[in-house]
Amino acid sequence: MTNQVTTFADDQEQPERILLVDDNPTNLQVLFQTLEGRGYNLLVAKDGETAISIAIKALPELILLDIMMPGIDGYEVCRRLKNDPTTKEIPIIFLSALGETKDKVRGLDLGAVDYISKPFQAEEVIARVNTHITIDRLRREVQAQKDALERELEVVAKVQYDLLPKRLPEIKGMKLSAYYKTSRYAGGDYYDIIELPDERWGFMVADAEGHSTPAAVRMAMTCALLRGYPGAASDPDEVLKDLNRTLCEVVGMSFITAIFAIYDGRDNSLRIVKAGHMDPLLYRPSKGETVEIPCEGTYAMGIEQYDEVPVTEIRLQSGDRLLFYTDGFSERFNPEGEMYGLERLSQQLSKDHGGNPKEILDTIVDDAERFAKGLPADDDQALLLCVVE
Repeated sequence: MTNQVTTFADDQEQPERILLVDDNPTNLQVLFQTLEGRGYNLLVAKDGETAISIAIKALPELILLDIMMPGIDGYEVCRRLKNDPTTKEIPIIFLSALGETKDKVRGLDLGAVDYISKPFQAEEVIARVNTHITIDRLRREVQAQKDALERELEVVAKVQYDLLPKRLPEIKGMKLSAYYKTSRYAGGDYYDIIELPDERWGFMVADAEGHSTPAAVRMAMTCALLRGYPGAASDPDEVLKDLNRTLCEVVGMSFITAIFAIYDGRDNSLRIVKAGHMDPLLYRPSKGETVEIPCEGTYAMGIEQYDEVPVTEIRLQSGDRLLFYTDGFSERFNPEGEMYGLERLSQQLSKDHGGNPKEILDTIVDDAERFAKGLPADDDQALLLCVVE
């Protein structure tokens, strides 16, 4: 018998490859005859080095591996294959006359999936091979579906990022910086800045319920509705009413929190409306502390039509830092179950950063990352910072 023998199934699909490894020709012959004609492509190796070479080249779906062989034994073959990224997923069944439990445990600890004792029983060999071939086939099918889903999510994430402002606009008397990060490929957080007539600008930060693709779709709808708003968008309450009117018709059993503000650069005034969202934070140098801007607001968009949307008006001053954010940032957790919280966020916004908005946001984000101690965020995060010159 040569080192490699092949039989092919009658159907059109590529048969699974099984590598039989044993230094005893009689054992190999018994295994080969037992599995011959059952639709498998059978490969044969008489020693460990040959087995490794064939496994790397052929990538069989299953390996039946003898333990006691001259040269490198089956344990070493298994160890090398499991340490190689190209062969680590191949299931291995050990073959051995060794009956000690510790020998079986050693093989399983190295990554083997099963153990067949010699002398072989044909029914047992067939049953175990069929079982593990089926398990591996299902694993590969699941992995293929997972890979396809990940590719789709990557496309959704790219589309979503393309909807965000390509670059922040230059606003007379104000500097801007933004931070955006999804907890998965795509998410529901959103920020935008739209130019309006007469030195006015609209700032939007929103958070669609949920994560991943459904939330990303709702985020994209919010973006399209804001940018496609008919008219001059001079009244923030009317903008929010219009967005909500459409979202109630199409979003269904879901909601979107949002805060929208119109800034007038002629007098540094700010008119704010919010729908189920957090109040913005304001650091004023003359006060030396960060406070929430109390906004009455209304409930989240997408639930029912608004009769009225309260508007909060303030006048910004030179040096003010205004932060719009989503709860995914303030509600970031660390491994001990502590929440980052509004107090820590406010403290970071109050620190002396030299007035550069990007440096301010970088410091805030770095502080939150240190707080999290490597624990990934379980919600999307968006920050929009405005610094008045």
